[in-house]
Amino acid sequence: MSEAIPAPDSTGVSTSDLMKRYVMGNYGRFPIAFSRGEGSWIWDETGKKYLDFATGIAVCSLGHCHPAMQDALREQAAKLIHCSNLYQIREQAELAEFIVERVMRSSGSVFFCNSGAEANDALIKLARKFGHDSASTNGGVIRSEVITCNRSFHGRTLGGIAATGQDKVKQGFAPLLEGFTHVPFNDSQALREAVGPKTAAILFEIVQGEGGINVATPEFLRTAAELQREHGILLMFDEVQCGFGRTGDWNGWETALRGVDFSIEPDAVSWAKGMGGGYPIGAIWASDRQVAGTDFRLCDVLGPGTHGSTFGGTPLASAVSLAVLKTIESDGLVANAERLGHQIREAVKAWNHPLVREVRGLGLLIGFVIDEGALAATEHFASSGQTPSLYVVSRLMEAGMLTVPAGPDVVRWLPPLNVSEDEVAHGLEVMRATLDALVNPD
Repeated sequence: MSEAIPAPDSTGVSTSDLMKRYVMGNYGRFPIAFSRGEGSWIWDETGKKYLDFATGIAVCSLGHCHPAMQDALREQAAKLIHCSNLYQIREQAELAEFIVERVMRSSGSVFFCNSGAEANDALIKLARKFGHDSASTNGGVIRSEVITCNRSFHGRTLGGIAATGQDKVKQGFAPLLEGFTHVPFNDSQALREAVGPKTAAILFEIVQGEGGINVATPEFLRTAAELQREHGILLMFDEVQCGFGRTGDWNGWETALRGVDFSIEPDAVSWAKGMGGGYPIGAIWASDRQVAGTDFRLCDVLGPGTHGSTFGGTPLASAVSLAVLKTIESDGLVANAERLGHQIREAVKAWNHPLVREVRGLGLLIGFVIDEGALAATEHFASSGQTPSLYVVSRLMEAGMLTVPAGPDVVRWLPPLNVSEDEVAHGLEVMRATLDALVNPD
């Protein structure tokens, strides 16, 4: 056995060097390290200040280091941080109550986990177990297949990548979990044709985040709801990125259906990201509807022994998440997301900028589609070797603003839900100046 290498004194060693030596290289990281944050702003180790419109990819709903989160962390950490889910957890129950009564406003039950990937895996297991338990109502045929959409993203577990409708996340991980069919997003006819006797569920994002900020159309949602009723299958929504107020409503499908003369009742929903404001937590909600032809409710399908999580819904995680959601409610941040998101989209459309081909999104989940042809005519893009979105994101970062790519040609804005009008104005100013400088360099 070789001798252990003594740990070096990290004093004076750069964060970059420490990362290269000790941390796996599975992320393509920007050459920047942050040391502190406050509200919509974040500072790197050199002291440079950035407007954070990336927010950990839609995670920091209240910005950085919000007092409500600090208070919840401090107070709960002094009482009880963790206990097993073998016991009753008051904080978990109170968070679930808020989700059922205030967010969903529909009866059902909640399961807690630690991330969006885990939440979507729980949805997949729920669909599979439902398909097994209800086989007697389907002529003895077990429903084990889930329909998802092209350009979707449902996490990086083996179940998540199998469900995801993007080949790039699957490469090198075969054999994949079977039982998934991908259809074009917003193609109602393709969705209808994909449903068969083995279909257990339809699962999709209301707004495709990683896929380019594509919003589900009312027609697509109506078709999914019709298939839910006609075939007795589950309709499940992945709200990991767009849920809990980001679209301008508590739930993304409510915003997508605003002004339409019908409503939808999903069977199950997944969340994570913004529900903890930066503290890791995920969840699913399942309806308490009676499964046709059976004596059980959908929310009881995952009974004892079928699913679990050691850290899901700890007292600390639950207390912090509840503080985040209560602040979103009490401070009117759902309405703020709707109002300022609309202002941002209209302002950028009015620019009629040659580099912006389209503006997409709902609330404060916004995508700016970069015109690759126009960008290709600029001075340095071709030699950068970057996609259009990554190139613009990098230039914005140099200008002191953090944004996120969403596919090869979409720049994504994800401001905190409590972002101010002045901060939005500053972000628009930086964006406009950066795009102008690309077209007309000094």
